[in-house]
Amino acid sequence: MTKILVSFDLTSSDYTVPLGFEVMLNDVVLFSVDHVAEATPVSLEINNDEDENKHEFKFVMKNKTQEHTVVDDDGNIVTNAMLSIANVAFDEIKLGHTFTKNAVYHHDFNGSQDPVEDKFYGDMGCNGHVSLQFTTPVYLWLLENT
Repeated sequence: MTKILVSFDLTSSDYTVPLGFEVMLNDVVLFSVDHVAEATPVSLEINNDEDENKHEFKFVMKNKTQEHTVVDDDGNIVTNAMLSIANVAFDEIKLGHTFTKNAVYHHDFNGSQDPVEDKFYGDMGCNGHVSLQFTTPVYLWLLENT
């Protein structure tokens, strides 16, 4: 069985805020950090099945509280702790638009509203997860989705 390298850059808008982050593949935790305290390059090796199989990555943000968003008297956000995911790549092939086209952000505005599914453009401002469904072999999925 061959392997592929999945990589991305994880950053925070405020490294003093203890935002947590996990990466799961098919609900198995592959990477976990309780506090994203600095810019973090993440690299994970996964199986690249030769048979066509469906998989799901979940990029999870956790531990955000209401205190991590400062709002002025007019209701405008002044500061907001967020995590950013950039440069997602499979075997050094950057997904770019393919990632944003296929990623779905699931959150509930940190418990203040009903759950929603949003498009994902790289920034996570609420606890929740970004789902990326793909199939293996990855190179076939890339050809079909770029």
